[in-house]
Amino acid sequence: MKDIKVLGSGCANCETTRKLIEEVAQARGVAVNLEKVDDMGAILGYGVMSTPGVVIDGKVVHAGGVPDRRKVETWLA
Repeated sequence: MKDIKVLGSGCANCETTRKLIEEVAQARGVAVNLEKVDDMGAILGYGVMSTPGVVIDGKVVHAGGVPDRRKVETWLA
């Protein structure tokens, strides 16, 4: 199981990113613990200055803009 956090304070791109990760995980049969983090202190604690950010298993893998589907598929491979 992958522990995934989507960092963002409620922007449309944050929600799109969360849905995309959820969709790809479901399509690939990958179990994920998907959490939305909207506390700015927590987001800055990851060193992310541009949202949405994505943290997988404690490592920041993306910041700023919606990631493309291929990138998400790679993360969940």
